[in-house]
Amino acid sequence: MADKELVRYSDEDLQEFKELILDKLAQAKQDYAILASTLNHSSSNDTEDTSPTFKVMEEGASALSKEEVAQLAGRQAKFIQNLEAALIRIENKTYGICRETGKLIPKERLRLVPHATLSIEAKNIKNR
Repeated sequence: MADKELVRYSDEDLQEFKELILDKLAQAKQDYAILASTLNHSSSNDTEDTSPTFKVMEEGASALSKEEVAQLAGRQAKFIQNLEAALIRIENKTYGICRETGKLIPKERLRLVPHATLSIEAKNIKNR
């Protein structure tokens, strides 16, 4: 029966991933807020209009159509949801376990894609 024992990352590993995800989540929420304000034009006619950073962002955003910005905002919202789901898996101690194979997803993959739920092996099989 010892062979069937569930393999999981240590609490120390989970804490490392939690910190990584919280950092990415904070950045993702900031990015989403910028996209949402671009859609709503809530930042116009304010002191931010004179900010060089804002002007560069605004010029870049104005080149995008409203539809493209909405699409980016939707993707960002989904990314935020995926990161939040990863935090729940950390709390449940199921983080980093491939949902197809039941094996641990390599740390390298999780550092690059912290919300991954499939190993590369399972992803390749799924995409065939």
